[in-house]
Amino acid sequence: MIGRIHSMESFGTVDGPGVRFVLFLQGCPLRCLYCHNPDSWNAEAGKEMTSDQIVTEVMKYKSYIKNGGITISGGEPLQQIDFVIEVFTKLKELGIHTAVDTSGALFNQFTEKVYDRLLEVTDLFLLDLKHINSDKHEELTKVKNENILNFARYLSDKKHPVWIRHVLVPGYTDDLKDLTELRQFIDTLENVEKVEILPYHVMGVNKYKQMGLTYPLEGLEPPTQQSISQAYDIVVKQ
Repeated sequence: MIGRIHSMESFGTVDGPGVRFVLFLQGCPLRCLYCHNPDSWNAEAGKEMTSDQIVTEVMKYKSYIKNGGITISGGEPLQQIDFVIEVFTKLKELGIHTAVDTSGALFNQFTEKVYDRLLEVTDLFLLDLKHINSDKHEELTKVKNENILNFARYLSDKKHPVWIRHVLVPGYTDDLKDLTELRQFIDTLENVEKVEILPYHVMGVNKYKQMGLTYPLEGLEPPTQQSISQAYDIVVKQ
């Protein structure tokens, strides 16, 4: 099977446990205002590679990722869900820990049987809960959050390990009431191993300029340490 690849990182340390090979896939249905990979949106762009080529590339770093594994990210990796399943199936046979970094936004576009197949070969999900309020989620990403919350519930029902991630964007995702409601939702899940607050950053701004695009949050500064601490106390510290 052939996938469309955005990029690869051979020594990732923030995308799951341990040192990880991170594979970024092409294509995403969301348009997050703070996206730092706008060049990943186009599902027809990127480099074509077979699953065997990916496995060969990953195994070059087996000694480095022996206490980590592979994380497939994007874009939205589950836009190429069959490719992810095929890559993970082959890597699991070689003893590699597997993780997916996903928004969950495509959950209701595939049958549950497809996701059951994915769960069989995926050790961990890094689930991005971008906003608990669906209208505010749409303002932030151009899509509602119902699929995402349903995916979180599905993973919980299956008791499948998940890390929850929340990007803290000043003026968009840092409202204390929204953060409290986010924590209340997380408390309904039975499979959460870790919750992370990811402060908004501006490292992707240059990509917009290179692509001739206007950066939607031009001039917005990263959150203050006080704001980060408040969010941590509400969402993480339990």
